[in-house]
Amino acid sequence: MIIGYTRPYSDDENLDKQLQALHPYKCEKIYQEKTNSLKKRVKFDEMLTSLQEGDTVVVYKFYCIADSTRHLIELIEYLSENHIHFVSILDDVDTSTLEGKTFFDTIKRIGQFQHDVISERTKAGLEEAKLKGKSGGRPKKPDYNVHRALDMYWSKKYTIAQITEATGISKTTLYRYLDN
Repeated sequence: MIIGYTRPYSDDENLDKQLQALHPYKCEKIYQEKTNSLKKRVKFDEMLTSLQEGDTVVVYKFYCIADSTRHLIELIEYLSENHIHFVSILDDVDTSTLEGKTFFDTIKRIGQFQHDVISERTKAGLEEAKLKGKSGGRPKKPDYNVHRALDMYWSKKYTIAQITEATGISKTTLYRYLDN
């Protein structure tokens, strides 16, 4: 089955370009997302659950289906593992061809390279900060506030809300200190 997928984006908010481009592919079903939201992609999820081995997913361009290189790679790997082909019209990619498979092998390597670069830069930055005497994480609350919060708690004269308001120590932090 040939399945189309569309999602609004700035140059095609009403999906006209995408639907026109999908027409020659004779899609048997087209999932039309109503929003460009990154989180709520109801039709995308619906499409994924309906896919079967041998199907082909056709989109106008990569951005219509993926929001990042990593997301695109993960999606294509999922489709490949389930023997589902993928076509991006504008990007001229078809994973049923050798060129399409080679393209995604290259993209996977670039994605891994991108991950490695970010990881190495992060590690180098953390090491440099450590050498300068800086520590990561959330700033520690001053000890006197912690002691004051604990004293207030043990006195049983204050509610948790009053303690957190007076000391700036969150309820979670207070309980963590009480556990220790």
